[in-house]
Amino acid sequence: MKKMYLKVLLLLAITIVSCTKEDALIEVESQEIQFPKEPLTVEQINNRISETISATGDFDWSKENAHFLWSAVVHGQNVLTVGYGNENQSFSESRDPELDAKKNAIINSVIQTEQIDKSDLKIVEQEILTVIDLGVEKIETIIALRKNSDVRYLEPNGYNQFTFNEVMARSSSGCDKNGAYINSSHYSTVAPNNAQVSWHFNEHNIQQAWGLTTGSGVTIGLIDTGVSASQSLLNSSGFNDGYSSGRFVQKYGTFIDSNWWWSSNYDGPHDKCGHGTAMASTMASPRNDNSMPVGVAYNSNLVAYRATEDVLLNDYHERKGVSKALTQLGNRSDVKIISMSIGYVWSIGNIKDAVKYAYSKNKLIFAAGGTSTSFTNGFGVIFPATMSETVAVTGVDDGTNYDRCDTCHSGSKIDFTIIMEGDNNTSKAPPVLGFYNGDRRYTGGSSVATATTAGIAALVWSRYPNWSRTQVLNRLKQSADFYPYKNSSFGYGNIDAYQAVQ
Repeated sequence: MKKMYLKVLLLLAITIVSCTKEDALIEVESQEIQFPKEPLTVEQINNRISETISATGDFDWSKENAHFLWSAVVHGQNVLTVGYGNENQSFSESRDPELDAKKNAIINSVIQTEQIDKSDLKIVEQEILTVIDLGVEKIETIIALRKNSDVRYLEPNGYNQFTFNEVMARSSSGCDKNGAYINSSHYSTVAPNNAQVSWHFNEHNIQQAWGLTTGSGVTIGLIDTGVSASQSLLNSSGFNDGYSSGRFVQKYGTFIDSNWWWSSNYDGPHDKCGHGTAMASTMASPRNDNSMPVGVAYNSNLVAYRATEDVLLNDYHERKGVSKALTQLGNRSDVKIISMSIGYVWSIGNIKDAVKYAYSKNKLIFAAGGTSTSFTNGFGVIFPATMSETVAVTGVDDGTNYDRCDTCHSGSKIDFTIIMEGDNNTSKAPPVLGFYNGDRRYTGGSSVATATTAGIAALVWSRYPNWSRTQVLNRLKQSADFYPYKNSSFGYGNIDAYQAVQ
């Protein structure tokens, strides 16, 4: 009798536990189903992002619920970027049957939850990066993908409507095609025919370094808004001019100018903004006989990509353009250095994957720490300068105390600084080649600081062509003000180019 009583109690307990588990599952399922049927508004999405950044300094889509992510997808042309594979499996250079199976399973899952034919699925795949972009309309698709262990991340890469402090994100940030009068006190002249050397070169002993090396034999990759077709000194017709010889410039385009995310209408290699032209001038403008500004590594080769529309990576096609440019430069054995004076206020998965790929190919990657515009003002160091695979650079003034330049960002992620402006915010910035032949203009911020550092790295690598990336980077550190220590806001500080190349 006692045994029978115990059996009944045990059966009752099992039943209660079983019912509890079922109830829990029903509750979870009902919570998923009970998401609002309508997406959040753009204002609601932006308020949430702004609050998170203000509180933590960062934003991560993976920490938001499925309804929030779906809402951003809906407001971003219904494109969902999916990173797939094992954790940290950002790329695969060879065809991997296991990876293909994971990718195809994800695609089939999307087709099933979207309830569409395979022929109706909008999809963009990448050759090396384990990333696909998919057209998604249903929240159920996002819920299902979040349960898939083969999904590394989900991001609404078409969402470009983020605002901060009621300022629109989409802007002409960093763009300037206008020439300007250049004060003669802001440059010195050298042969041949009074080629102009920016005042800030002398702050870093770059002219002295030219006595030992001029960048010959080193190829720099530039990922930016392209290089102007109207500036002959940065095109094949004038790149070998004056004391610059035996080198090449190549231009490519990975930016697609289209309202449709699945478009393949590439916009060509030529700059339409002016920012990329200024960066190319800073790094590699020839030591010309036209009385125009000279670049840091005036005998280096240049491979320039038009990957963005401006410096702010807030658009699907810009993000895809940058990731594709990184992949292509990563695959070039002649490219040793990559310079990116572009970025965003939080990390972008497909660009992060591409940076890791280029880094795996031993590229020395420089990224701008951030230049405050109406949009980025108030943020710390921006992505991708926040990554450990990049070298983050910002600008400071020429005062006796380290102070960041008026528009420059600083923080613990910064590795180096370059002097960009006069003390007490006096109006002095580096002069560079303009967008059109015969034009010059001023430009500054962390953008030019980054390009200047990339040029100095080219000088070092030209002097020591057999060195590894680590050796070149260590030499830059050893030549900087704070070495062997690292300042909490300015990294190793200002670089002495002459010391670096000795």
